[in-house]
Amino acid sequence: MKRRGLLAGGTAVAALAGVGLAGWRLRPAPPPDDVPADLWSRSWETPDGRTLAAAELRGGPLLLNFWATWCPPCVEELPLLDAFFRAGREQGWQVLGLAIDQPSAVRAFLGRQPLAFPVGLAGLGGTELARGLGNVNGGLPFSVLFDRAGALVERKLGRLLPQDLQRWRGRV
Repeated sequence: MKRRGLLAGGTAVAALAGVGLAGWRLRPAPPPDDVPADLWSRSWETPDGRTLAAAELRGGPLLLNFWATWCPPCVEELPLLDAFFRAGREQGWQVLGLAIDQPSAVRAFLGRQPLAFPVGLAGLGGTELARGLGNVNGGLPFSVLFDRAGALVERKLGRLLPQDLQRWRGRV
């Protein structure tokens, strides 16, 4: 019986160490100081063929979300982001979804599930931008919050929850 207790305790300690190591390895890295300035000079094609310049979204708080149609947590959080945008746009909130995906897949997805906020087709360049913003492992979804002045104030790797958005709304 004592041996089982020691074995169970050792297993629990190993599991906690593994969870802690995974959390440490997957945390966003601090972004370089020049990335937000680089962000504001970029532009992306939209699914309907227009050009969307990041500079057009400056001046209000911006939630930038990197997502893909093949990413289940990304797809699950999109209705939450859409509701957040619809509720906050009167107060100047902006949401930009950058799709790290094939343009045809994004167009088909948005045909089934339209979004009120703008979507840019970022492709592999979006992965590099996300890495520059602190997502060194390239995981999705990845969200970044900028304040009214365009400064990066929050980042989250993984699915956003309503309480995350509530807290972020209070930050800027």
